[in-house]
Amino acid sequence: MGIFIHIHLIAAIAWIGGSIFMFVLGVSMRDKEKQKQVYPHIGPIFGYFELVSLFILIITGIVMTSNNGLLHLLFTNDNSLIVETLRKKLWIVLVMIIATVVHFIIAFRTNNSERTKLQNFISRGSSLLIFFLNLFVLHYAIMIRSML
Repeated sequence: MGIFIHIHLIAAIAWIGGSIFMFVLGVSMRDKEKQKQVYPHIGPIFGYFELVSLFILIITGIVMTSNNGLLHLLFTNDNSLIVETLRKKLWIVLVMIIATVVHFIIAFRTNNSERTKLQNFISRGSSLLIFFLNLFVLHYAIMIRSML
């Protein structure tokens, strides 16, 4: 796995750590005026940082999967524990990517403007979903690493 595992881990720490930070910030900051002051400044910086982290995670994940001979097994009828675990992880990652895209579209379109109730619900819901999916992805990543 060489350097890719280290790059992947750093990107995962950045992605998950950032997600936890934003989750805690969102839960702890109840004052709407303070939110309006903080989020327009932190949100875009965090968003670009997270996009870079996600891009690195995807690229290094593909490389490591390929280097370990697992990439082609994903598209076969192989039902070994490691392949099934990797498939579960990748499905969760796919849902997380979709939730991230939805969240980012709303966040960037409504930065410095008032959100509708639906936009607010979807944005917060997708953010919460991303937060919890991160924990499942981390769980499956640990399982896969222990099998290799």
